[in-house]
Amino acid sequence: MQKRYKYALFSLCAMLLIILASRLVIAQIDKKGMKEKYTNALINETSPYLLQHAHNPVNWYPWGEEALKKAENEDKLLLISVGYSACHWCHVMEHESFENEEIAKLMNEMFVCIKVDREERPDIDQIYMDAVQMITGRGGWPLNCFALPDGRPFYGGTYFPSDNWVKVLKAIYNAYVTEKDKVLRSANQVSEGVRVSGLIETKESQSVYTIKELSETVETWKSNFDRVNGGENRAPKFPIPISLDFLMNYYFYTKDSEVFDHLNLSLDKIAEGGIYDQIGGGFSRYSVDEYWKVPHFEKMLYDNAQLLSLYSNAYRLTKKNLYKNVVVETIEFLERELALSNGGFYSALDADSEGVEGKFYVWEKENVDRILGKDSEIFSDYFEVKHAANWEEGNILHIKQTKSDLLEKYQISEKYFDRIVSESKQKLLQERGKRIRPGLDDKFLTSWNAMLIKGYVDAYEALGDDSYLNKAIQIADFIRKEMLQSDVQLLRTYKNGDARINAFLDDYSFTLEAFVALYQVTFDEIWLKDCEVILEYLMLHFYDKKSGMFFYTSDEDTQLVARKMEVMDNVTPSSNASMAEVLFSMGNLLGRNDYLEISRQMLANMKEHVFKYIFYHGKWGNLMLKQIYTPFELVILGEKAKKYQREFNKNYYPNVIVLGSEKESDLPLLKNRFSKKKTSFYLCKDKSCFLPTSNIDEIIERINNEKY
Repeated sequence: MQKRYKYALFSLCAMLLIILASRLVIAQIDKKGMKEKYTNALINETSPYLLQHAHNPVNWYPWGEEALKKAENEDKLLLISVGYSACHWCHVMEHESFENEEIAKLMNEMFVCIKVDREERPDIDQIYMDAVQMITGRGGWPLNCFALPDGRPFYGGTYFPSDNWVKVLKAIYNAYVTEKDKVLRSANQVSEGVRVSGLIETKESQSVYTIKELSETVETWKSNFDRVNGGENRAPKFPIPISLDFLMNYYFYTKDSEVFDHLNLSLDKIAEGGIYDQIGGGFSRYSVDEYWKVPHFEKMLYDNAQLLSLYSNAYRLTKKNLYKNVVVETIEFLERELALSNGGFYSALDADSEGVEGKFYVWEKENVDRILGKDSEIFSDYFEVKHAANWEEGNILHIKQTKSDLLEKYQISEKYFDRIVSESKQKLLQERGKRIRPGLDDKFLTSWNAMLIKGYVDAYEALGDDSYLNKAIQIADFIRKEMLQSDVQLLRTYKNGDARINAFLDDYSFTLEAFVALYQVTFDEIWLKDCEVILEYLMLHFYDKKSGMFFYTSDEDTQLVARKMEVMDNVTPSSNASMAEVLFSMGNLLGRNDYLEISRQMLANMKEHVFKYIFYHGKWGNLMLKQIYTPFELVILGEKAKKYQREFNKNYYPNVIVLGSEKESDLPLLKNRFSKKKTSFYLCKDKSCFLPTSNIDEIIERINNEKY
């Protein structure tokens, strides 16, 4: 009887478990069904940002002929919404408005709705951002712009709370229905403004630049220096690596101590702040405060690529261990969290995890104490980990105390202190790895990866680690294999074996800069040959003979409302300035005067802009320094050419173009100079060369003694 009872009880429990499991499965199916209740045209895209919106009730379309044709046929306005996957406020607006069925119904009835990933299509973003800035005086993401069926913009803004968004939708729709003439006039005016903004006129090509003129604009810039926290005297704070790179170059030539102090202060404060991930390495996009403490936690590949170059060169200049550590840790972050398995790197990590900005990165004091034990006191003192927390979501690790103060306070040696910090970082990194991670934008972008090639090359030059050079070559080979069509035409984006979207000027110019840098550390002329072929393609499809500048888009692409030129630096350098730099380098390396002349003309066109506001023209400023102070050309020939090049590049010489070979070469400066018997050095300047020598120290002494 007891056995029967147990069996019956067991059977009943089993049946209940089966019923419960069945209900859970049904619930999961229902839940899944709820998630996929709506599916729009974005479902066939590869962009993580577009795929995030593929199940919105909004009937989103990607930018393309289907959406534009629909708007034309139905005489509907376009609603063009632009963002990117790591954008916090893009997520907020999606949740508040684009996932709201009632709001989505209005959007679908009144407009043809287009979603754009600004990282995939910066050409589209550029046009509608210009329009919104003209209309409202400000810009940002999410970007929401209203346009006629043919794409001409007339109204827009950035983030709208849901109630305001509904009012805007209705007002725009009613205006188009009842006052179409006014809307058309506004669209014509805005579109013309967008078309002409940023276009550059040809200036006298025989411009002469002086360090006096350049110094005057730097003196004006100094009034905006934050002399306590580094960077610009405002909040939020963006690192803007190219502007700091210009200051480093400017200091090299002028020995301006005020600039050097500001540069060091800025680099120190950024590296010590919360904008830098003190546990895992790598940089967030910007700091919301003036202290570099509270970051906007998204991590972008383009920031980390440029800052890798910047800190590598700063280490070459100063030999500060802080900068060396930043280089090493940033590379560790990149390879741990953003690397593809086949050679390239992903685009970004989101600011949010579990719906909370920064949750992945912040710490509670109790947890730090539990993980670190007796070492927690010193570690917490150093990184300001407090019971009350130093930020609303927890403690943001940032260096609060100087090492020397803590050595004195705790009466410990520097070696002991460094060991505690290093071991504690590893323990916390391991613990953090158990958390729910921020979202990954897993697309490959050519321009951002090209900047990372340059970052790896600079890190290799600074630290001499062969793995860095190997990684740079691996990324470059990925671009050549997956992104380069017919040896000349690049594509912009790649995901899961699918490369798409014709490349833009920055994809080309940054790739060319990367290939030039690879030549200068490998002496493999294949990189220069690739550059020469690609340059001819750019001259045919991007170059504007009228202005002497380059359009951002190819003449083979479907034309938008305007064909723009990118001339100002922003969070990435100006693609036109990058092209001018490439043409200058290639002109000198290959003896191509036509390249040099185009570069000179481009800089002449930008002269007034550079002198007016150098902060947003740092890339042009670097090129101007090379026009003011003609660089040396160092030729290294012989079986030990790479060895000597490696030693030479450990120091910072922006005034030297290095080229060489370990065999015979037909490059103009190398031809008929190779000898198997010895390694020789030729130093040239202003189209004349000093006597060759086999002593690298003589070369370095001559370069160091150059008077500027």
